[in-house]
Amino acid sequence: MSSVSTAHSVVEPSRTSKRIAASIVIIYAVITMIPLLWIVLTSFKSPPDSISYPPKIVFQPTLEGYCNLFTTRTRQTPDYIASLGEPTSTCDEITRSRNMVIAGASNYWPRFQNSLVIAFGSTFLAVSLGTFAAYGFSRFKIPLAEDLLFFILSTRMMPPIAVAIPIYLMYRQLGLSDTALGMILLYTAVNVSLAVWLLKGFIDEIPREYEEAAMIDGYTRMQAFFKVVLPQATTGIAATAIFCLIFAWNEYAFAVLLTSGAAQTAPPFIPTIIGEGGQDWPAVAAGTTIFVVPILVFTILLRKQLLRGITFGAVRK
Repeated sequence: MSSVSTAHSVVEPSRTSKRIAASIVIIYAVITMIPLLWIVLTSFKSPPDSISYPPKIVFQPTLEGYCNLFTTRTRQTPDYIASLGEPTSTCDEITRSRNMVIAGASNYWPRFQNSLVIAFGSTFLAVSLGTFAAYGFSRFKIPLAEDLLFFILSTRMMPPIAVAIPIYLMYRQLGLSDTALGMILLYTAVNVSLAVWLLKGFIDEIPREYEEAAMIDGYTRMQAFFKVVLPQATTGIAATAIFCLIFAWNEYAFAVLLTSGAAQTAPPFIPTIIGEGGQDWPAVAAGTTIFVVPILVFTILLRKQLLRGITFGAVRK
């Protein structure tokens, strides 16, 4: 009795299917980009144009929103403004056209710097600690490992408001309220659970034989980790870093509750930008546009690792 082997060929999608799929992706991308594009356009509008109805698509662009974002202004009499001489900058000229003068710098730039320090600092710590923890769960027999992993993940299930008050009281007692160190430690604690779960999956896919061969050659366990495992897990580390950074960069609830001045980040500061007569929407849009840039640049730089990490993992056996 002869056996018949059949080869299963992969069916390639038709050209029409590819075009339909590409069209759906493009339409979805355009729809998701509309809010961001509108924010960027609003940042170049004047305050009256930003609240006009119907909304203006065609308008006279101005840098007033960015000037208002980075400066504080006071209203003065025309005679006083005329006595000041020629404007020294574009912002000075725009401000004087509104019968105001620049009184000093705003608090946006210090808040933006706080966001950089806290977000990148907590991301570095979370990914570093998560890598070591994930390696331990992946390579060693740990009692109740599954229960511990679930407990670590469960810390992400609670809404921030559920633990906000206890953390606030604890931070006040420890002197960590409104400090960059306190926010870095808090964001690190929140992000470690995500880092452990993501990185464990990547490290599980790295063959143990690589480390065993290295240790046979005389490497210690730590040397094998740093020289063999870590380079192979770079893709997963990059993908994990992006997710951790996005959370720390955009986090609002803890930042509002635990910071008010010295360590306040940009998210709670931007909505408080007030102009004459109400919210200064061009300045708010300008602050939001600038705030998006670092996370956008970071994601673009690591986009290859992110896509590879999401779809394939680290190394296939």
